[in-house]
Amino acid sequence: MNKFLKEYSLQMSIVVTALVFAGAWIYTAGLKDRMQQKANVAVNQDEALMSGLEESVLPSEGVILPVVWGDLGKKLADTGIIDETKFKAIYEQRGTFTDEYKNLLLGENNGKLKITKENSGYLLNMLWALGLANKNSILETGEMMNPIYGGAQNFASTGGWNLARGNAMDHYSMYKLFILTPEQQALVEKISMGIYRPCCGNSTHFPDCNHGMAMLGLLELMASQNVSEQDMWKTALVVNSYWFPDTYLTIATYMKEKETDLRKKEEELEKELPLLLNLQKQEKNHETKLFKGIKGIQTAIF
Repeated sequence: MNKFLKEYSLQMSIVVTALVFAGAWIYTAGLKDRMQQKANVAVNQDEALMSGLEESVLPSEGVILPVVWGDLGKKLADTGIIDETKFKAIYEQRGTFTDEYKNLLLGENNGKLKITKENSGYLLNMLWALGLANKNSILETGEMMNPIYGGAQNFASTGGWNLARGNAMDHYSMYKLFILTPEQQALVEKISMGIYRPCCGNSTHFPDCNHGMAMLGLLELMASQNVSEQDMWKTALVVNSYWFPDTYLTIATYMKEKETDLRKKEEELEKELPLLLNLQKQEKNHETKLFKGIKGIQTAIF
């Protein structure tokens, strides 16, 4: 009898142990499945959030800018700051010299500029040429002419422009493509001092790289067409977003986490714009380390 009970107890112990292990395995497998499902949901939510943020910061349909381009491309080619043959060759080799690009370079009746993900690099180069060639005191008496740098020809925005007829410096601040009133010039001065860029950390008032020179050209163009100060700030934010998408998506993500929206109502946006554009400004109440520029000059032709 005792022998029977011992054998029975042993058998029951084996069965119970097996059931315990089986239950643990089933529970663990189920837990892993639930954790994976939660992880998948989180990933999908993150992807949806980033997709929404990207569309907010970089609209896929592009943004119409408040400036008429007219025949400025043709004028730039006529002055020689753009060598038409060299300029076209870059995009023809890529198979991207579209009718839009041709009209911006050679057309005489272009309407308002529209920036998109696809043409942002082309507009950057057109505006780079404009900022470099248009006569302005910022280029003639500002930081670009500080003797400690050894001459304006040593910067990426000048030495890096190899699409001119002759030397880029032959065209530096040389042509009155439009004339600004004292009030318009003062506005360009003010806003250019408040827009910093992450590629080199300098303001538009010190346009030592391609993005800075292009933004200067855009500010001058907007001022010449009587765009309001607020719209100039807004447009600069839009254009910089397309030129520096990673930086501005980071800013948008940060602000979203703080339950702030880049597209605020007018009175709130007016206060926020200088901070968004001044990527190195330090504010006690803002964690601006995320906005701080990365040193290094970009010289590439886009």
